[in-house]
Amino acid sequence: MKAAELRQLSESELQNRLDEAKSELMNLRFQNASGQLADSNRLSALRRDVARILTVLGERDMEAANE
Repeated sequence: MKAAELRQLSESELQNRLDEAKSELMNLRFQNASGQLADSNRLSALRRDVARILTVLGERDMEAANE
């Protein structure tokens, strides 16, 4: 998921994606701890996706504060 794609989404859609990503990240961490995680690259990719979503939400907050 690219930042340009995220910027086109509404704030509620971003919040939904953030909640889903955090939930999936928690599940992947449990799988990793128990040794059941098949694709460890998904863990780092999901962390980056969460960071991108939080960045876009932060940008929107800063834009709203400047207006």
